[in-house]
Amino acid sequence: MIPFTVRILGNSVALYIAVLLVPGFLFNGGVKEYAIAGVALGLLNLIIKPIVKLIAFPLIILTLGLFTIIINALLLWVVDYIFDFVTISDVITLVWATIVISAVNIIISALTKVAD
Repeated sequence: MIPFTVRILGNSVALYIAVLLVPGFLFNGGVKEYAIAGVALGLLNLIIKPIVKLIAFPLIILTLGLFTIIINALLLWVVDYIFDFVTISDVITLVWATIVISAVNIIISALTKVAD
């Protein structure tokens, strides 16, 4: 339960940093909305992402792993589609927000593994 909680907090922080760094990625709301979006993104990454990666495995191998950015962007777009308080203006914004969120999650994951 603790790793999933850390992942939710990491997603919330990553969303906040993406809002700060990526123009066109807008978030209307406070801490509660960041937590809700973090939970949604965490659940999508936990449940849907492995299935999509299994289906897209040949494309992931063919593109040397770059197709995972498209998968992550798709999951972030689903969060945008579900919630009204998340707004992504265009595809370029979606890709940059995905890259920022992925990078922040990698850093948070590395820091939590060092703490263990």
